[in-house]
Amino acid sequence: MTDTPSDRCRLVLMTPPMADDRQLMTALRSALSGGDVASLILSAGERQEQAFQALAEEVVALAHERGIAVMIADDTRIAGRCNADGVHLEEARATMAETMERFDGKLMFGAGGAKTRHEALELGEAQPDYLFFGRIGYDNKPEPHPRNLAMAEWWAQMVAIPCVTMGGTVPESALAVAQTRSDFVALSSAVFSGPESPAERVAAINEMLDAEAPRFTEEADG
Repeated sequence: MTDTPSDRCRLVLMTPPMADDRQLMTALRSALSGGDVASLILSAGERQEQAFQALAEEVVALAHERGIAVMIADDTRIAGRCNADGVHLEEARATMAETMERFDGKLMFGAGGAKTRHEALELGEAQPDYLFFGRIGYDNKPEPHPRNLAMAEWWAQMVAIPCVTMGGTVPESALAVAQTRSDFVALSSAVFSGPESPAERVAAINEMLDAEAPRFTEEADG
């Protein structure tokens, strides 16, 4: 692991839709060896509950060895059982506040599903740990979705709650997200597909962000 960047956009990994758990764990081990990763968002895919819990336990152990947080997508029970750090809720507007109150600070919560500024502000009222602009599994173009970039830029200027913004299918899309001053860029295909290994992709993305991403302190100093 490299030194943790404190003043620029950091990388969040969304686990790829691999059905083979061994293949997925190999890819994750490679990615986490490549450099700074702030957190993982782990999705069940087509796995049944017992199989997903077993996978989640292994992923959490691997990530925690490296000081990386794990968010379980849409499953508070699995998150609690496997000692994950929190839960990523894809469609959270109707139940966010109630769910957070039920766990009373025992888990972190990330909120997704906002497509408009009004919806984002509604989610923000519950004070989640972050807002997510994008949708897991929808990084299907090289570039980030323009709406996600616009939402992230507006949010970063207006609200103190951190935001995570989904990038595209190429590593260079991370820089487009960083330009919005989003706190984090979420990538999956850009890391786990392509000719290079996940470790090489993570290293290259961090090098690019180190060299070219705007620093959060620049705005404050200006």
